[in-house]
Amino acid sequence: MLKPTLLAALLCAAPAFAETVNGLRTPDEFSSIENEAERSVALFEEMMVVIEHPRCLNCHPVDNSPRQGMDMEMHQPPVVRGPADFGAVGMRCNTCHGTENIEYASGEGSIPGHQPWQLAPLETGWIGKSAAEICAQLKDPERNGHRTLEELHEHNAEDGLVGWGWHPGKGREPAPGSQEVFGELTRAWIETGAACPTG
Repeated sequence: MLKPTLLAALLCAAPAFAETVNGLRTPDEFSSIENEAERSVALFEEMMVVIEHPRCLNCHPVDNSPRQGMDMEMHQPPVVRGPADFGAVGMRCNTCHGTENIEYASGEGSIPGHQPWQLAPLETGWIGKSAAEICAQLKDPERNGHRTLEELHEHNAEDGLVGWGWHPGKGREPAPGSQEVFGELTRAWIETGAACPTG
């Protein structure tokens, strides 16, 4: 058993508001990293916990076909990106995906939905890319949807389609953490210089 004085010292050394939310660490958990660039990289690597989750990767392919499920299988029925990322003519995404999640009549799953429902632009594809590659991509307006870092923060923290990842409907595992924490990590990453991992 720890002596009371040692226990008190350890408690005092811990960040006051540090916590983990549904498997995602909050920015406070990185406050002990004194070097700002190292802290920035650590924050981005925590963002990757969300980015590399199938809930996000399935809609960020590097080709023209969405994936589905935790195994990231090819979408069934077969569909393609089509004009403006909304599906092929005659087989638009909203042919099956409505404005909200719809539970199956059997109660054993659901059809995902949101307005709009679409693939992420091809230049924002992530499947198979490293953290360093994705980080560089997110900082490049030519490959991030023409966003500034401030607009990227707003996208991650407030966009409804991004937020769907935490409310994916019955039968699906949500992305780790919450959109709020993901937004906070994005903000902290930007404020520490938006440094990228190497490799």
